[in-house]
Amino acid sequence: MTLRIHDTLSREKVDFVAHDAGHVRIYVCGPTVYDYAHIGNARPVVVFDVLVRLLRRLYPKVTYVRNITDIDDKINNAARETGEDIRSITMRTTEAFHVDMAALGALPPDVEPRATEYIKEMQAMIEDLIAKGHAYEAEKHVLFNVPSMPQYGRLSRLDEREIIAGARVDVVPYKRDPQDFVLWKPSDAETPGWDSPWGRGRPGWHIECSVMSAKHLGDSFDIHGGGQDLIFPHHENEIAQSLSAQGSGTFAKYWMHNGYLMAEGKKMSKSLGNFYTVHDLLDEFPGEAIRLLLLKTHYRQPLDFTKGGLREAKTELDRFYGVLRSADDLGALGDDIPTGTVDALGDDLNTPLALSELHKIVSDMNKSGGDSKVAVKGQLLAAGGVLGLLQQNPEHWFRWQPKATGGGLGDEAIETLIAERRKARANKDFACADEIRDRLAADNVFLEDSTNTTTWRRG
Repeated sequence: MTLRIHDTLSREKVDFVAHDAGHVRIYVCGPTVYDYAHIGNARPVVVFDVLVRLLRRLYPKVTYVRNITDIDDKINNAARETGEDIRSITMRTTEAFHVDMAALGALPPDVEPRATEYIKEMQAMIEDLIAKGHAYEAEKHVLFNVPSMPQYGRLSRLDEREIIAGARVDVVPYKRDPQDFVLWKPSDAETPGWDSPWGRGRPGWHIECSVMSAKHLGDSFDIHGGGQDLIFPHHENEIAQSLSAQGSGTFAKYWMHNGYLMAEGKKMSKSLGNFYTVHDLLDEFPGEAIRLLLLKTHYRQPLDFTKGGLREAKTELDRFYGVLRSADDLGALGDDIPTGTVDALGDDLNTPLALSELHKIVSDMNKSGGDSKVAVKGQLLAAGGVLGLLQQNPEHWFRWQPKATGGGLGDEAIETLIAERRKARANKDFACADEIRDRLAADNVFLEDSTNTTTWRRG
């Protein structure tokens, strides 16, 4: 199949052609680790997780790099406000990020570089940019000389006035041009810093990704991804640095960006009560429901993330897992993704259409029997797998419960009550059986009777 993607640089949907048909390379900007990841941070993780899963089905080797930004003014500010050591903040929040993203079914990247491990390489690139006339030192800062690169602004397609306004650049006397941006800045005694030819200081944000992508993927690689909010200035500045240092025709061949995210119809804000971290949402909803909701809207479109939508996503997954549970005694043949799912994802990662294909497979499964049903179950699992869905044991899915209700009946107690109810029904004591069913329902546990057995799920 031909994979088609929307390339932000050309503003067109294009056929994806890898630099090396035997090895696809992709870089995605990762989190700045100063607090729990919010749902807007999670969207690109899930989107590009699906892309990487698809690429691994199409190509023999894929290298996926997603960085950790562990030196940043937001981290420094968090340390000043809380008194917590910076290293402690970044280690703690990185671990929380890993746990939260795993709960969303996101596979870890092949390489996860931390910015603080590449300071020498950043200094070397900065020295190279100075030597080539693309950067200059001024008052212990090093700045990129934007007018030295005529193509600057091609990705964001902003004119000079918009660039100056959008960058929110301070008017400072040491800048040669108001568009120029920082590659290196001085650090005081309270701020993390490293010795350099320009004095003790720390890197600017943009130089970090230019260096880490080149280190692990080479000067030229296939796809650079991230959220739409990173197009300017972050990705625009990465292009300027990398092309100026490495030469024309290098760096990322294609650029992919996911759309903005709102919550409950408004921009996320703590003051509005709609600022959702993944960490907090996982207390109320299973991670797979969060993932499904993120995939129900095409990645390039704006997404309104709501708790009502999460409840609907969980109900939808209940139906999927209910079908898989009913076929639990059947094997599953093969792992080939159904053509409809492949075609949907191959058309610029159309996850809403791919999900509709899952519903068609469920419909086919309900109509099938015998060997045919086994084959259709295999299709459902394979289609779910490339989306990162439907990979857990149905019993585990139905036994999940929110942390807020974690003090309810345990699995063993539920099984004991079901056994008592079975005996009551066998003795035709239907009043007792109904009483047990009602007691379980009051505890948010719902029974489903079939000819030979009774299964249960938490609501």
